[in-house]
Amino acid sequence: MELTVADLTVARGGVPVLDGVSFALPSGRALVLRGPNGAGKTTLLRTVAGLQPAMAGKVTGAGERIAYAGHADGLKTMLSVAENLHFWARVFGTSGIDEALAAFNLVGLQDRLAGTLSAGQKRRLGLARLMVTGRPVWVLDEPTVSLDTESVALFAGAVRAHLGQGGSALMATHIDLSIPEAEVFDVAPYRATPRAAVQDEAFL
Repeated sequence: MELTVADLTVARGGVPVLDGVSFALPSGRALVLRGPNGAGKTTLLRTVAGLQPAMAGKVTGAGERIAYAGHADGLKTMLSVAENLHFWARVFGTSGIDEALAAFNLVGLQDRLAGTLSAGQKRRLGLARLMVTGRPVWVLDEPTVSLDTESVALFAGAVRAHLGQGGSALMATHIDLSIPEAEVFDVAPYRATPRAAVQDEAFL
């Protein structure tokens, strides 16, 4: 089942930022959102993930199929790396964390408290969480923040493996991840037209 966005209008603080957005994301493919800072990429991702309502339009193939990773890593600081992954596996009704630990080079850190990790290590753990959700659609907002070159390569490898298993990924990133299955979607043409200020005739 593909993720489909049809004529979507999304807003930030009640003000439309993107209007008429339409695309389809089939299984085994990735779509990379591009656009200047403030263009509305995060707002679009949050709307697709169901974290905020759309002003207009429709999203299908989302809901319980989506695993979302935003700017926060969603970690329990007083739990170890392994305990964090086990926690999320239980939340999503899955089991087994070994693949996620290996994919993000966390095996040697699995007994460390999450609160003692570096920013990059926390980010890797936050992304590893995606692998234990069992959900086919990954929606990712700037996933490579705080990652060094080696860790970016680990992340790209995890995404390629996910696509190879029939998953899909929608992500906002300025990094070239060298993923052949990825297409670029520029949000700039969908910038909403600013609304004209409403004038009260009492002041004319």
